[in-house]
Amino acid sequence: MKFGIFYELQLPRPWDQESEYRLYHDALGQLELADQLGYDYAWEVEHHFLEEYSHSSAPEVFLGAASQRTKNIRLGHGIMQLTTSHPAKVAERIAVLDLLSHGRVEFGMGESASITELEPFNVTMEGKRAIWEDAVRCLVPMFGEGGVEYHGPHFDFPKRNVLPKPRQKPHPPLWTACSQLETIAYAGRRGIGALGFQFVSADAANAWVHAYYNGLTKRLDKLAEYPVNPNIALVSMFMCADTDEEARAKADGATFFQFCLRFYGQSTDRKRPEPGALNMWDEYNKWKRANPESAAKALAGGLIGSPETLRRKLRKFESSHIDQVILLNQAGRTSHQDICDSLELFAREVMPEFHANIPEHDAWKQRVLQREIELEEIDTEQFTARYGPKAVSVQRP
Repeated sequence: MKFGIFYELQLPRPWDQESEYRLYHDALGQLELADQLGYDYAWEVEHHFLEEYSHSSAPEVFLGAASQRTKNIRLGHGIMQLTTSHPAKVAERIAVLDLLSHGRVEFGMGESASITELEPFNVTMEGKRAIWEDAVRCLVPMFGEGGVEYHGPHFDFPKRNVLPKPRQKPHPPLWTACSQLETIAYAGRRGIGALGFQFVSADAANAWVHAYYNGLTKRLDKLAEYPVNPNIALVSMFMCADTDEEARAKADGATFFQFCLRFYGQSTDRKRPEPGALNMWDEYNKWKRANPESAAKALAGGLIGSPETLRRKLRKFESSHIDQVILLNQAGRTSHQDICDSLELFAREVMPEFHANIPEHDAWKQRVLQREIELEEIDTEQFTARYGPKAVSVQRP
């Protein structure tokens, strides 16, 4: 099993003139440390206008800076929004980053999940999937040599040679965001890596791994001509400390992340309040004071605890054959020092056991892809809940 770290670049209020400056430079320092410690991936989101929840609107710039401070860690767009940028500009940015990073880019693509982000770019929630699929069909050929033209329902592109070309050939591995669990099966059918941005149990992970690989091996229907990227990654809340109690005390940011997801998830088309109309950090603390049991329960989920606790939980996920666990590394007001200490302890005490099992997992995957192992068609209906039983529960006022 491999491990990634995950950045929304959250910044709860109150802010001062240095807040975003510190946020970005602390995150770069954490990523540099993760590279030195042997983490496999760093994933950076693209979001727009989402106060406090995410201040990461230009991931290609952040990852470009990271490319010059790291040597081995894979640099992932998790994801770049194809619904709000022209495919040619996306192809150019991905190629430049791949050149600067010596071929370490993972290209995650997505649609956005909020009308607050889509509306300023004249995109609707109902129409975003069709635009995304058209963008993929338009974009992928641009990585190839020579000129390319495309005439589709949403993009009409005259023949041009999109430059530069990426270092990885034919292009960096393709992934897609799976903010809804059903999209994991869709990603398998499209032959694209699945970035599962939700919190699931080990049993649910097993069911969706089966759905993903069965889609890939039995119902493959690619959007364009690209190599399949058979990988499934799931995100988890994360804090590693010497004891479970210490880890929970330091993991307040993880429940803030969940609170924001649930709070906005209950609004129509996940619409956010008007700028400056709501202080999410204050709302979160009001909720915590009113729901202490729910807050404590949430901290018992995910990968929050001592090294031994995390090893025990990860062994369950490993048995489901997921390829990667993405650690929700920076959230809420979790301090830079606590993040660094957690990364170091996990890398020293937990990660080696699971890295050692990667060859065995890869051999299993090859047998699945070659249809030597037939995976059961598990009914995923009982595993469609985006949040586990310990997740934050929020009632909006």
